[in-house]
Amino acid sequence: MAVTKEQKSEILKGLVEKFGKSKSVVFAEYRGLDVSNLTNLRKELRGVKAEMKVAKKTLMDIAAKENKIEGLDASGMEGPVAAAFSYDDPLSGIKVIFKFSKTNDKLKILGGIIDGKIVSADVVKKYAKLPSREELLAKFMGSVQSPVSGFVGVLSNLMSGFVRVINSYKDKMSK
Repeated sequence: MAVTKEQKSEILKGLVEKFGKSKSVVFAEYRGLDVSNLTNLRKELRGVKAEMKVAKKTLMDIAAKENKIEGLDASGMEGPVAAAFSYDDPLSGIKVIFKFSKTNDKLKILGGIIDGKIVSADVVKKYAKLPSREELLAKFMGSVQSPVSGFVGVLSNLMSGFVRVINSYKDKMSK
């Protein structure tokens, strides 16, 4: 079914908005994916405040240019292209797409936009392997607490040693 000019205009308007408010975008070829797999992927993306949009590559190019993202050539990408937009955490959508592509070889990561810059598929995959924000915060808190807990342990041992010395001295005095 042919898409009218008005429909293309609405799709473009939606894409411009999505490119504008997203923190990262991942482009992926989805040729050969069946509807159930695509639906599962979209559900996973919604769970991390991200979404996937399928549109013509030329519309994606125009939407990126309107958001001052230069250098995107979606028309140069092979096959049908979907864009996954991450709105909350820039890595959330990237991680979901990467994990899904590991279990389903029909989804191929083609590249992305991170911090307003066009990046290759290899860079997107490297970002996907980074620990999540929560993991990094947990590691940071562990490293901050480590010296404090060590200091508490030293003080505790010092105090208990002092108490043992006094106790043994008391035992000697009572004999």
